[in-house]
Amino acid sequence: MRRKSICVSCFYLCTWYVFILVITLMVLPASVTHAAEPPETIKLPSVTVKSSPFKDRTELDMAQPVTILQGDNLRRKREISLGDTLSNELGVTSSFFGPGAGRPIIRALDGPRIQVLENGIGALDVSSLSPDHAVTVETLNASQIEILRGPATLLYGGGATGGVVNVITDRIPTRLFKNPQGNAEIRGNTATEEKAGSFNVNKSFGQMTWSLAAFKRKTDNYSVPGQADISGLTPVRDEHTNHEDERDSSNTQSVFSNKNIVRNSAVDTQGLSGGGSYIGERGFLGGSIALMESIYGIPTPEMASIDQTQARYNLSGQLDNPIAGIEKVKVRTGYNDYKHKEIESSGEVATRFKNRELETRVEFMHAPVATLNGLFGVQFQDRTFSALGEEAIVPVSKSRSTGIFIVEEKHWENVRFEFGGRYEHAMRNPQNNVDPSRAYNLFSGSMGTTWNFFKDYGLGFAAIHGQRAPAIEELYVNGGHHGTATFQVGDNSLRKEAHNNLDFSLRKTSGLMTWKVNAFYNRFNNYIFYKNADTNSDGIADRVSHDGIVDLNGEFLLQNLAQTDAVFYGVEAEAVFTLKPENLDLRLFTDYVRAKLDQNNGNVPRVTPQRFGFELNYRSGRFASNLTTIHVLSQKKTAALETNTDGYTLVNLEASYLLRQTRSDGIRLFIQGRNLLDEEMRLHSSYLKNFAPLPGRALVAGIRSDF
Repeated sequence: MRRKSICVSCFYLCTWYVFILVITLMVLPASVTHAAEPPETIKLPSVTVKSSPFKDRTELDMAQPVTILQGDNLRRKREISLGDTLSNELGVTSSFFGPGAGRPIIRALDGPRIQVLENGIGALDVSSLSPDHAVTVETLNASQIEILRGPATLLYGGGATGGVVNVITDRIPTRLFKNPQGNAEIRGNTATEEKAGSFNVNKSFGQMTWSLAAFKRKTDNYSVPGQADISGLTPVRDEHTNHEDERDSSNTQSVFSNKNIVRNSAVDTQGLSGGGSYIGERGFLGGSIALMESIYGIPTPEMASIDQTQARYNLSGQLDNPIAGIEKVKVRTGYNDYKHKEIESSGEVATRFKNRELETRVEFMHAPVATLNGLFGVQFQDRTFSALGEEAIVPVSKSRSTGIFIVEEKHWENVRFEFGGRYEHAMRNPQNNVDPSRAYNLFSGSMGTTWNFFKDYGLGFAAIHGQRAPAIEELYVNGGHHGTATFQVGDNSLRKEAHNNLDFSLRKTSGLMTWKVNAFYNRFNNYIFYKNADTNSDGIADRVSHDGIVDLNGEFLLQNLAQTDAVFYGVEAEAVFTLKPENLDLRLFTDYVRAKLDQNNGNVPRVTPQRFGFELNYRSGRFASNLTTIHVLSQKKTAALETNTDGYTLVNLEASYLLRQTRSDGIRLFIQGRNLLDEEMRLHSSYLKNFAPLPGRALVAGIRSDF
């Protein structure tokens, strides 16, 4: 049955490529005729990167690869979780733990190595602690999402060695509006039975600007092709005999009763936020309050759920020319009161999580010094984390870090050069009087350049050395985690993790064909990872009971925190062909990452395989359509005791129509067909690949108004 599905997918994929080729040949003669005359220059639109410390910096002149989602492109790709929304971007996938929880994974790096920001300040949640914990940043209220691949430790600290995702929500307005401005959207999804809606509005009164935003989303258990749970016969790799042993896992078998419904996967979440700013001639000062509540199921055999709440308070301000020599000072502060309860299928609360965290950043942009432009700043984080209850596996802990940084740039006619450094002192202080406190001194440095060596051609290079302090869960975790079915044992003697990253990019930015290629090489020293235990050295992972006692039929896989050297390298590439200016364009893309551990430890687990895809965009008047096809290869380069994952082909199609034109955009109707081939898609980067594949064929429809 699976072989037939693969053949059908290949047939459809080939059919679409033939279709694209025919269209190209039909349009080509007109393009060639037009090219005989001086062609009109078609240039990639540049979008300001708000994560950049420098004013008006765009993704086209960044030394590090950047992706920006906004407008219709963001609307079309929105999913319930942030990770799933970004999962088809270059170099990005999701930790997918059901629709309710999914964190971005960038270039095979996840957890505490990926910093998720909201308006430049951390999400302040506990999503990096475990993949079943949801990110509290909501995409329905986002106006722009920025993805910075590669290390970004200089500006955002040691927790960003893999990359940064910055979600712009505009909760604190930074400008005045002559008329009210905002948007509203409602949508539904047949596979998840999703009903969702959101609105954002800004209005000015004199020198004050106010913002108000809200969202509501409710889904049911989602549908998939075939049977959801295949964990009853889970292949376990025997490294010594190189064969697979199908072991009966009777404790997890038949959870989904052969139905094509993933049970306990419903989501019910809502949020409300308000903010205001005083806008003056030399800057602004503002604040915001955001409240969020979410209840979502964990689609594992234990049938647990999470009840999550967050109250978030933000302040932001900017002042131009405060003193001589300083052109601008920017201050951003975020504080949150986060709680969630992990509830068993019986309704009993097993564990209560609390996270109270404060983060402050101050940046000073100085006047030019010897032709150098730049800034320096300080960042402070203070966190109190607790997990109390019968299944608490991390002690109450306090964390604090203080960092200072400087970034400078010099700009010639065709060359931009940047360099910078950061020092950070981080402390981890458990409150159990058993584990020792740890302190780390972290140093980071970077240099990068962009060179427009020929008209419309650019070359980028970045070299970064960074260090990361172990997270509290890596140091002090000890116990069984039902969400991932693992018994995790931390190591309070872990050393700081260091990396040396090289990033190369080459791009063509205008013309009938534009393209870019990113290549990276990242070498880690003391890379921290969860290592499957095999005390008998027989190629079979240790199973343990709830008390951590080795038991062949135990419910948990034993994992120890370990350190070794590691290498990550890969490539990301895309090309955009303008088949008919203003009407038709084609985008081809691919990404690949290889991640290996040193000292015969094999491959890094849950690394997404190579992907190929294309997008066809058509626009005519008020009508627009998009066809996206992504083919994901099978993943056989697995870690010790990790199962393979089959490949699949995802086909999505959207059509939209602008009902009424306004000064912004207007009222747009849209309808999407997702996973049109009804493929069984199991995400290799997910702990739940054997329990919960991605949703099956779905119809998504909605209406959005921009005013």
